[in-house]
Amino acid sequence: MRNEQMATDTVHSASTPEWRSGLPFAVVGSACIVAGGLISAIAAPSASENSSWAVAYLVLIGGVAQVVVGVSQSRLAPRRLSPAFLLAEFLTWNLGNVAVIAGQLLGYQFVVDAGGVVLGSSLVLLLAGVRGVLPRVAWERRSLYAYRLILLMVLVSIPIGLVVGHLKSA
Repeated sequence: MRNEQMATDTVHSASTPEWRSGLPFAVVGSACIVAGGLISAIAAPSASENSSWAVAYLVLIGGVAQVVVGVSQSRLAPRRLSPAFLLAEFLTWNLGNVAVIAGQLLGYQFVVDAGGVVLGSSLVLLLAGVRGVLPRVAWERRSLYAYRLILLMVLVSIPIGLVVGHLKSA
């Protein structure tokens, strides 16, 4: 019983309203996954490198990663995050992704670069949202490490993707 009480001291329970802060990420992320599937089905007969890339990006970064980081943060944050902070995270994540996808499909590398910078700023905000978490039980530590690892993987992939994009357009 003591461990359960300690766990609720640092991580929100499903009965608290904090889980709702991850809802916009879950809804838009899920919509990205569905949209990626629909685009894939439509583009399948004449799939191109760009359409395949766009579908993968939309599903993996716009969808899966968004759901995971948004919902995870809502469970891990040590305090209730302000609506303005959550809006900043949500908008930078999604506007960055829109810019990356639009820039890539339209052939404007500077738009892709700007989107990468905006997405990177979202990752910094998402990391700041869990600042101060003091995990007291093993599952909390593992969850926090996994959350940070996902953010790091996306962060590392941004400059790699930008460099590859520049090399391909050269």
